[in-house]
Amino acid sequence: MIKTTDIQKIVENHLTGTELFLVEVKVSADNCIEVLVDSPAGIDLDRCVEISRAIEGALDREAEDFELTVSSAGLDLPFKVLQQYLKYIGKEVEVVLKNGKKLKAVLTAADDQNITLTYTVMKKEEGAKRKKPVTETVTYALNDIKTTKPVINF
Repeated sequence: MIKTTDIQKIVENHLTGTELFLVEVKVSADNCIEVLVDSPAGIDLDRCVEISRAIEGALDREAEDFELTVSSAGLDLPFKVLQQYLKYIGKEVEVVLKNGKKLKAVLTAADDQNITLTYTVMKKEEGAKRKKPVTETVTYALNDIKTTKPVINF
């Protein structure tokens, strides 16, 4: 059986020195390999084909047959690695916390422990008759987050 770690090493070695980064590798029991990659500028089909050929060149089909899919991390998939958070700084994301709370906010900062979100809420100030928009900035630990996805606006 082909190991996930072997595929990760092949892909990471191939991506060294490029802006591309590995998002996820999945290998099923029947050797169906799925590789997701991304970059700050996005990824095109030619790069996926190049990565696919690098993986196929490193594996021996005579020893083990496999099915291989290499694609970009889609806009509908949750973030898996820090580089995806960094790619979306300054853009709107949808965050679902483990406690069930759902937020749409602008991602303003990210590191390997936390993300910072900025969003507008309507609050009534003391002595005021009406609610006014107030911008709030909140930091959440990554381990408190269930999923984060980009918000797609048309």
